[in-house]
Amino acid sequence: MIAPRSIPLSALELSAAMRSAQPCDTSRLDRILRVDERGGLIEVQAATGWKEITERLCPGDPRGSVLGNGMSTVGEALSCNAAGPDGRPAVTHVESMALIMPNGDLVRASRGRQGELFRLVAGGHGLFAAIYSVTLEIGSLKLALQQAKPAEVVSSPESGSACRTLKLLVPPDQLEAFLADARALCAEWRMPLVGVRVRRTREEADTFLRWAQREYAALTLGLAEPAVLGVAVRAGQLRRALLDAAIGRGGSFPVYCTPEATRAQAEACYPELPRFLAEKRRVDPGGRLVNAWYRHYQRLFSGCTVRFAH
Repeated sequence: MIAPRSIPLSALELSAAMRSAQPCDTSRLDRILRVDERGGLIEVQAATGWKEITERLCPGDPRGSVLGNGMSTVGEALSCNAAGPDGRPAVTHVESMALIMPNGDLVRASRGRQGELFRLVAGGHGLFAAIYSVTLEIGSLKLALQQAKPAEVVSSPESGSACRTLKLLVPPDQLEAFLADARALCAEWRMPLVGVRVRRTREEADTFLRWAQREYAALTLGLAEPAVLGVAVRAGQLRRALLDAAIGRGGSFPVYCTPEATRAQAEACYPELPRFLAEKRRVDPGGRLVNAWYRHYQRLFSGCTVRFAH
């Protein structure tokens, strides 16, 4: 008997599930649908792993899932527009997407067709449509593999030390100055900076909620959090102070993984967020596609009214 998870999920099934607001196992969207060598395109379902794509395009390549840079599937990477191993955001490799809208309609979106929807879905945190498949540019993927660079480890935590990470974005020419600010803040709050990793990322202009507005040094800071009373409050204050320091240096933060940002900090880095939330309500008035990220920013921006353009 074939295991249920090995049976691919069709666009028809996904459409029916969306239309009736019924759950379905989207992990079954794990097939490579076609490879067009002449056109330089590969179409894959949203839950297809980067390792499988690499093996299909470059058999025997030991880099495996390096294209995902921590994101295991194409849909996951595209949902937050994660930077790949060469620093380019995931949307860079996308030619088009096949989407199931909240009303169950199947729509194909690209930069030239349904362009506004394309901009909302790429980096849209899964809020505007269910991604059925993504058509990727083979040449762009192979270039990402060729130009892959590992993160630079500025310092690493001692083995066994407890720490939480904070991800920030700063202009490359402000990196050293910001790290000096960060070390001073951590010393002031008596919560040592125990690890620093840096990756260069590159800008893109294809998404509505755009984090890659310029080239950045993407920082992952390891912050020690001793097990003492009140540490959670102090840690939150320190993390917001570090966010302010990055913003003060012309930087930002990746919006998909920094819930400690205040409304003022979010508005400074993502002034389009209220409009983004309003577009979500317009495209999905029934609230079919809702997650923790959306609920967090909906609460953060509650009371903020945005009028739709006519």
